[in-house]
Amino acid sequence: MRVWHSLWLRRIDTKIAAVQQRGAEQKRGERNRPPTPDGIVELGIGNGRPDTEVHVDGCYAAGTRQRAVSRHEAQRLLAVGLRACSHCHPDTELGILDCPLAHSASSAELRRKVTGLLEAPQLTPA
Repeated sequence: MRVWHSLWLRRIDTKIAAVQQRGAEQKRGERNRPPTPDGIVELGIGNGRPDTEVHVDGCYAAGTRQRAVSRHEAQRLLAVGLRACSHCHPDTELGILDCPLAHSASSAELRRKVTGLLEAPQLTPA
């Protein structure tokens, strides 16, 4: 009987230690979780995978090919004419009142504009 009780106590202690370790790992994971992105860009298919549409993070209409972007980059992409999602309205969420239509420029033209913006020197106020 004593042997049986000692075996069960050892099993219970092992389970308690496992649950405590799992809880500590979960807390550590929540602490170290990267911040959620402000937006996501849906990527096209084919050579170079051009950007096709800007979404708010968590939009149900975003496809599976996507990358996270910062608020600044999402605003820049919308400003050069990348299409905003008609379901989540990232332009409204980001405070952009007037967005140029994406179909006014081809994806190659948009890529050149975005690349030019990325390489442009930052102006600092005097």
